[in-house]
Amino acid sequence: MRTDTSEKGLESLIMRHMTGTDGLPSGSTPSAADAGGQYVGTGWFAGNSVNYDREYAVDTEHLFTFLATTQPEEYAKLGITDHRDKTSMVRQKFLARLQGEITKRGVIDVLRKGIKYGALSFDLFYGTPSPENTGSSI
Repeated sequence: MRTDTSEKGLESLIMRHMTGTDGLPSGSTPSAADAGGQYVGTGWFAGNSVNYDREYAVDTEHLFTFLATTQPEEYAKLGITDHRDKTSMVRQKFLARLQGEITKRGVIDVLRKGIKYGALSFDLFYGTPSPENTGSSI
């Protein structure tokens, strides 16, 4: 068997390790095990460049899906009726706030501490505790 030592080969190896595939568009859900029962991927989902908003430097599909899934009450209060509507002022203001917080505090701090948007608070990261440390997260 020949090993692909090119940059593309390395990208494929990383994608396969993280997502269990060589890359999937958003909306596709990789499984944790293949047909043979062998573990594949580590829980990451591949993005799709169509969902990347260059103006705000974020994958809006993953961001808003995460918020709606993990914090449905806060997300509903946000009032974004269609997160794909780039003309929505609420969407634009929220993304501008997120971008401003990242610029001011940095990505790591925003992920760790979340953001406030008016009276609303949003967490942007949930750590998965290790088996030895089930009670804490980042």
